[in-house]
Amino acid sequence: MEMARVIVDVPSKDTDRPFDYLIPDRLRPWIEVGSRVGVPFGHRTLQGFVVSLHPRPEMDYAKMKPIQEVLDFTPPLSPSLIKLSEWMKNRYACRQISALQSMLPTALKGKAERYITLGNPDDHNGGLEEGLFAVFTENEAEQAILDFVKQRGEVTLNQVNRTFPDQAALIKALLERGLLREHQQIKDKLRKKTMKAVELAVEAEELEGILASFPANARRQKEVLEYMLEMQSFLPIAMKEVLSALGVTAGTVKALADKGYIRIEEMEVFRDPYKGRYFKPSEPLALTQEQQQVYKRIVHDLEERRHNVFLLHGVTGSGKTEIYLQSIQRCLEQKRQAIVLVPEISLTPQMVERFKSRFGDLVAVMHSRLSDGERYDEWRKIHEGRASVVVGARSAVFAPFDRLGLIIMDEEHETSYKQEEAPKYHARDVAIRRASEIGAVVILGSATPSLESYHAARSQANDDFAPELLEMSTRALGNKLPEVTVVDMRGELKEGNRSMFSRTLHEAIALRLERGEQIVLLLNRRGYSTFVMCRSCGYVAGCPECDISLTYHQKSNNLRCHYCGYAQQTPEVCPDCGSEHIRYFGTGTQRVEEELAKLFPGIRVIRMDVDTTTEKGSHEKLLKQFRDKKADVLLGTQMVAKGLDFPDVTLVGVITADSALNLPDFRAAEKTFQLLTQVAGRAGRHQLPGEVVIQSYTPEHYSIVHASEHDYLNFVTEELRHRKALHYPPYCRLILVTISHEQLPLLVRVAENFAADLKRRADQRGWFGSLDRFAAEALNVLGPVASPIPRLKNRYRFQCMIKWRGRMDAVSLVRQVAEELQDSVRDAKLQISIDVDPQMLM
Repeated sequence: MEMARVIVDVPSKDTDRPFDYLIPDRLRPWIEVGSRVGVPFGHRTLQGFVVSLHPRPEMDYAKMKPIQEVLDFTPPLSPSLIKLSEWMKNRYACRQISALQSMLPTALKGKAERYITLGNPDDHNGGLEEGLFAVFTENEAEQAILDFVKQRGEVTLNQVNRTFPDQAALIKALLERGLLREHQQIKDKLRKKTMKAVELAVEAEELEGILASFPANARRQKEVLEYMLEMQSFLPIAMKEVLSALGVTAGTVKALADKGYIRIEEMEVFRDPYKGRYFKPSEPLALTQEQQQVYKRIVHDLEERRHNVFLLHGVTGSGKTEIYLQSIQRCLEQKRQAIVLVPEISLTPQMVERFKSRFGDLVAVMHSRLSDGERYDEWRKIHEGRASVVVGARSAVFAPFDRLGLIIMDEEHETSYKQEEAPKYHARDVAIRRASEIGAVVILGSATPSLESYHAARSQANDDFAPELLEMSTRALGNKLPEVTVVDMRGELKEGNRSMFSRTLHEAIALRLERGEQIVLLLNRRGYSTFVMCRSCGYVAGCPECDISLTYHQKSNNLRCHYCGYAQQTPEVCPDCGSEHIRYFGTGTQRVEEELAKLFPGIRVIRMDVDTTTEKGSHEKLLKQFRDKKADVLLGTQMVAKGLDFPDVTLVGVITADSALNLPDFRAAEKTFQLLTQVAGRAGRHQLPGEVVIQSYTPEHYSIVHASEHDYLNFVTEELRHRKALHYPPYCRLILVTISHEQLPLLVRVAENFAADLKRRADQRGWFGSLDRFAAEALNVLGPVASPIPRLKNRYRFQCMIKWRGRMDAVSLVRQVAEELQDSVRDAKLQISIDVDPQMLM
């Protein structure tokens, strides 16, 4: 027998290593690196992944357990993905099983099910005494249980317990006596979708003879056979289609099957999220000189099959998508495959249509708005080689391709590429690592690249990540970037304008309505109002489980926590002092919509935020309405800022440009600049000139000034100066450690112990010290302090920020200190989260 090393599906520190199992001869042909298997682990059967294969060990292997079952005909994970999971474990301080699970659709995260079959009493305890069986047969309750199992052959233990809810002790006794037998089997969460289908069981010529002499009293059966003869080029077809087309019953069809004229069988149905949609084929566009230079450089490395990372910095409307499409076409001509990553928020029907219209059925789409079944079938389409291009959000970086040649990451600056739950990976780093192992090309595209990426490309000082910079500074259609006006809302207030719309924006909206042009309005909030406050005593409605204020939602007239989901009815009087002077403060999308209706009677508004886009297909439906000019205004949160291209949009208005500037996040200025630049790029993308109006209470802030001038380079220069002075990325790296517990005193003690132990060990290695010093390697620990949201879901939260630079293995040190601390405290309620290179600091 050979041996397999298996990572079992138990995400804990003690099991975060491979376990050795024997491979039985009967399973040997099916087991490869990447196979999903069922293995005995303690008293359970668990799902596991084969990470390596080895010859039989020389030592005595009598105590080693064999693999029980193989769960797939072909391994769901390739050896390169297994290797990638090991890298993720070390890079992001996560469990390897968590990395492996993140690579698979939910449907394949199987769990063991306990099954019951009839046993053989002669095999139990040396056989059953004569006469005992006679006594047993007289026990009606036991006989009923045995008959139930016998009729079904195999049933789950849950089914037996549900059918005989008061007989748990009796069922257990039957198992102990060997009259019932239990075994465990891994079952996936989801099955392939099937339906009953029919096809002919006889040749067409023979069927014509049968029809000629068919009994007159079987007219309906004859109609079915005639219909199937007519449809023979489309067979097999769904049984429900036959029943619907002819109005016959299932019994009529079954009678024909009993006579041997047709066959009824289960046929697999693929859940296609775009079934019935027609995508008009598109042809490659002629490239501008600027585009041609960029395309040639990318294709050169594709032709050479050489790994390289390109940072494509192109202004909004410069034609980055056409570069992507033509690069993919070249990749496909080489018989290789491509992955296109886009932020979840930008994965609009418009974006999908661009790729589907160019590459048709070769495209698979993966994102969170698909059902589990649709996502599973799209994954299988990729795994089985029926797709060569994947368009999807961050998890699509794990698409199971074996001839991957190109990975494209659009809007590479987006923070949503970083997963906020374990494993807390960044899709950009994973994409680059995966591509480097197989010689693939990576394109990182953005009008506003992240400072980390841009600095790495300009300085070429980062050994791990030094992309080649490609730039496109003009729009592909030759039209100008839109004119931007910044309005100081403090001046509006002084002039007596208390509306949420400045006079400039009000006039610009009125002008577009008069011309029949369209408008996009951005507000980086959802709901009706930011918070509810009593003007008499200062009470603010807050979440009882989290230390944040509740948001008012007008439609449901309730207050909701956007972190834990807690909701309550809106109070009519103050719960603290009883005052009726309880008011709504701030501005939400619902309130903007209401104000528009008051100021512009008859205006047609489509509101896009998390509340209006929860239903499946709602994004597509709302955007189609706007494209068909059934609305004058598209009002929304961040989802209206990216990836949209409407020819009649000539005005973009930003209601509150600085709403994100005051967040406790060193990237606040960068995120504000990026959002304003992206949303401004929605205006004037075609023949009609565009205009942008940005409303702000801090119009002098450099992020707003540079965004209004479309001046990325000067913004980067100024922002990098601040980052360098304060030792923030890209001049160092970060690890955010968040510790939480229900008891505040214990939490404070544990957090202080963690920081002290980490400093001591770093000092022993010669790493610890201020980053102000000129040492090539330095590490500093900030905190512990209460997190920006100090209590969430009834758990108190403290955090430490570790800043470091150099080639030291800071991640392993932080992980080691955290795990040893957790072992010493021995409290299951203590949670320690490690976030390497965090994007969210809340």
